[in-house]
Order: sequence, then C-alpha cells, then structure tokens
Amino acid sequence: MKKILVVDDNLASLKQIGAQLAENYEVFLAKSGALALQICKQEKPDLILLDIEMPEMNGFETIKRLRLNRYLGSIPVIFLTGNHDTETEVRGLQSGARDFITKPVEKNILTHRIELHLRFASYQAHLETTAAILSDSVAHSFAELIECRDENTGEHVARTSKYVGMLGRRLIEKGLFSEELTATDLDMMVRAAPLHDIGKIAISDRILLKPDRLDDEEFNAMKKHTLIGEEIVEHIFDRTPTQHYLQYAKQIAASHHERYDGKGYPRGLVGDAIPLCGRIMAVADVYDALVDDRVYRKGMSHQEASGIICEGRDKNFDGRVVDAFESISKELAAAADKRQ
Repeated sequence: MKKILVVDDNLASLKQIGAQLAENYEVFLAKSGALALQICKQEKPDLILLDIEMPEMNGFETIKRLRLNRYLGSIPVIFLTGNHDTETEVRGLQSGARDFITKPVEKNILTHRIELHLRFASYQAHLETTAAILSDSVAHSFAELIECRDENTGEHVARTSKYVGMLGRRLIEKGLFSEELTATDLDMMVRAAPLHDIGKIAISDRILLKPDRLDDEEFNAMKKHTLIGEEIVEHIFDRTPTQHYLQYAKQIAASHHERYDGKGYPRGLVGDAIPLCGRIMAVADVYDALVDDRVYRKGMSHQEASGIICEGRDKNFDGRVVDAFESISKELAAAADKRQ
C-alpha cells in the first residue's frame, strides 16, 4: 500500500483529507512542516500533500528542505492551497511541486491527481533503475578491462566491491558513522568501488607491468593514477549528473591510497579528513591485493593478510574499519576462498 503524507496546520482539513484517503493508502498526518520532515525521514512516503499557508515553516520552506535532502528530494509533492493565483502557482512549480489542488478538496479530483503522480513517479523510478543498471554494467566492464592491463584477472573489481559491502554493513550494524553511512550510501559505495583504479588507464605499460619494484620516478608516476581517476570520474559525472554514485567513485579514486596517519597519497590527508568511502576501500583493496596471486608472488593466506591489515590499524587504516574487518574475518576468508 502506497504511503501518503498530508501536511496541513488546519486540523479539520487534515482529518478530512486523511479520511478520504485512508481506504486506499497508508496515510500519515502532520500539522507542521517540521513534523512532516521528521515523518519523511522515518517513513519516506510515496507522495506528499503539502499545504502552503502554514505558520513558522510554510509549504515553500518545507519543500525547499526536502529538496536539499538527497534521500527525500525525489518524493513528489502536490501543494494544497486556498490561494490559487498565478504568482503562487509559478512559485510552487519553480520550487519543485508537481501539481496544485485547491482547497476545499474534492475527493475524486484528489484521488485522480494522486494516482496520476504515483504512476508517473513509478515510471520515473523504473527509468532510473534501468539507467543505473546500464551505467553499472558499462562501468564494471570498463574497470575490468583496466585491471586486466596489469595482469589481474578482472575479478579484482568484483571482489573489492563485495568486501566494501561486507565492511560497510558491519559498520552500520555497529552504529558507526551514522551520519554518512546509511544503507543508501553503502549501496552507492559498492557501485562506485569498481572504478577505484580507473586512473590506471593513463599509466604506461612499462610501469604498470614492471615485475620488479618501481624506482622513485616510476612510483611517482604510478601515484598519479589517483588524481587522474578523480578527474576522469568528475568528467563522467558532469555528463551524467543523475548517477549520484559517481560522486563516491570520484572520492574513492582519489583517496583509496591515503593513509590514516597522513603518510599516504596523493594529498597526504589525515584521519577523518579522508572520505569514509576511501577508508573502507583502502582496507578492501589491500586485503584483496594480499590474498590474490600476482605475477611476482603467490597470494598470502587469509591469516597472513589479516595480520598485515591489523598491524596497519590507525597507521595505514582507520582503526574502526579494521575492527569491522576483524569482526567479519571468517566471512571475508570464505569470500576470498571463492576467488578465481
């Protein structure tokens, strides 16, 4: 059953509209814009009926705050108003409202408008999902091609994405980073992870395929893949601004070689100045590099790799991410054993 939030400071109007909709929808009622925002965060309604003329926080201010929230900004809003003049309508549409309904509300008109915008929102969500699947497929395939250049199987991008998801879910379970790590954030991080080394496309084969240790000049050239990757993803995002996961991909590309103690690259960021997605990616990336076979060495055991990760607590890596790594050690070992 679809969720409808009705927002009106007039209690009689609020109850009337609620009663009209209760038979066909799960209805939530709010007497103020502030309460409406709280309900939105808890319930994320499918559509909002929003009165314009309210004290303290009117409908325009309420929708403005909704649009600033990336999780709530796409909820369709229909304004309710007793003042249906042209100026109000133009301002409402400019603020992001989908439609207007004049009070007092006629039930048949209300139901028709709601169904119309619910269907449109459903169709829009379908298109966005289809675009996301296509975008992920292209990005993943491109990332695999890049990984294959330096003798990886291409499965590195799939494994590291999986490890990012496992670590992120554990951090959420522990209640850490609640402001910046929701289920939605993590989903975008997992989608972004395959692009972490996209900047390697600009690194020469002479350096990328060298079987021996890189000298200082070669290593400095290799380090540039982080900034190159950041720039590439930024250009892609400029052309596809609806693909919000690319914002995480940009951060991951730039920061997954930063160290928690500030001795990493490319910017020498310290501690929480490193984006959280980069801190999680750093552990996932290093772990997979350690347990996987390379041309110049055989992969380590899970126990050996875990020891190195744990030794890097609060130096190479955020200690809280390392703690999450340790707490799912068995699950990570099982996942690593399935690598090809």
